[in-house]
Amino acid sequence: MNSAAARPLAAAAIAQLEADGVATLIGTVVNAAGLTHAKTVPLRRMGTFADPGLGASPVWHVFAIDQTGIVFGDAISAVGDQRVRIDLSALHILGDGLAWAPGGFYNQDGTVDPYCARGALRRVEQRLAEAGLTTVVGHEMEFVLVGPDGSRLPSHLWAQYGLAGVLEFEGFVRDVTNDATTSGVAIEQFHPEYGRNQFEISLAPLPPVAAGGAPVLMRIIIGRAARRYGMRVSLSPVPFAGEVGCGSHQHFSMKRGDTPLFSDSTGAHGMTSEGESAVAGLLAGLPEAQGVLAGSLLSGQRMQPGHWAGAAVCWGTENREAAVRFLVGGPSNPHGANIEVKVIDPSANPYLATATILGLALDGIERNLPLPSETTVDPATLTDEQRRSGGVSLLPDSQPAALDALDRSSLMRRILGDEVVDSVVAVRRYEHEVYGALSPEEAADRFRLAWSV
Repeated sequence: MNSAAARPLAAAAIAQLEADGVATLIGTVVNAAGLTHAKTVPLRRMGTFADPGLGASPVWHVFAIDQTGIVFGDAISAVGDQRVRIDLSALHILGDGLAWAPGGFYNQDGTVDPYCARGALRRVEQRLAEAGLTTVVGHEMEFVLVGPDGSRLPSHLWAQYGLAGVLEFEGFVRDVTNDATTSGVAIEQFHPEYGRNQFEISLAPLPPVAAGGAPVLMRIIIGRAARRYGMRVSLSPVPFAGEVGCGSHQHFSMKRGDTPLFSDSTGAHGMTSEGESAVAGLLAGLPEAQGVLAGSLLSGQRMQPGHWAGAAVCWGTENREAAVRFLVGGPSNPHGANIEVKVIDPSANPYLATATILGLALDGIERNLPLPSETTVDPATLTDEQRRSGGVSLLPDSQPAALDALDRSSLMRRILGDEVVDSVVAVRRYEHEVYGALSPEEAADRFRLAWSV
């Protein structure tokens, strides 16, 4: 949108927001390391934030998770300037005089910066549209409540999925639910999880770009609510070493016109041939995509069989140990059949994770890939020979191995762009080079709040 077109929209929005009590606007972007960065402006500056945007150094793309590191390279240095522009069509009111809108990176000439994660997802969404496909994506967010310094909170009454967890933190649960409703975020369910003081929130499905921003907004909501009760939210893949990790699973469904790809047809479990190829594309590309979806220093601790992390590259109906879980449609699933990808963890940039998943599915459709055999048991129970014959492999728990596969991947570079892949590889390799010698306990302690907001 050019400046002339943006001004009337901004003026009208400012008047309405002032009437709603908004005084300050927060705009956010998410970088290659999964860190959420922000700028704020008084409401009267909203139009400028939308177009031409606010200045930001290119190094925002490569800030590291240790609070000090910047991964300079040939393409990114202290020289240069970009603009962060907010999307006024995706603005949400947070309450207490605050509003939020997602932002993207633009060059000085107004073109989308190739390092921009939101821009990468928009390109994939456009490719899907050009192929005649529509899709919606729903996110699941797992997190652990901790003290302000990241310390463990008491959990004497905690039980897996237990009512005690709701009652122990009922003020927090109530505030999050109310704040989400006020902000226009549709929570489908909110419940205690398996780990101590761990919760999960499932968000309603949305079109891809909107879905990519939903977890960012939800992190702001839960972070603000936790602070009211003297707590913080850990979004680490492994908040405490040796214990249950946190996932950031994604569900998606696809249609061609009015025809769903994952139900009401003659293929496996009602899938169309394109639906089968979409699943096949995911499975074929996951080993190369792991560095984007679960590539942080801590991700390998979670990427283990038996952790419901999707460590086994296979698919199965309602199989929570498979990397790709198929959920059947029907009365118990009113949204229809959909696909869940379990590999993703909260250290991933949600825009890039969504772009990756949908890009791999589209690649499978474009190449007409055949669907591999279904895995109907826990893949950990298979012998080596059974895994080989069934085409089941394990994703590595080694960060260097995952990053090397991503760096070499022409497929991932085609989906996300060289700049995005190079920035992800750079910040993650920095993590390994500087902190790879830490013990699991030291790493978990050091980065428990790295992705928190």
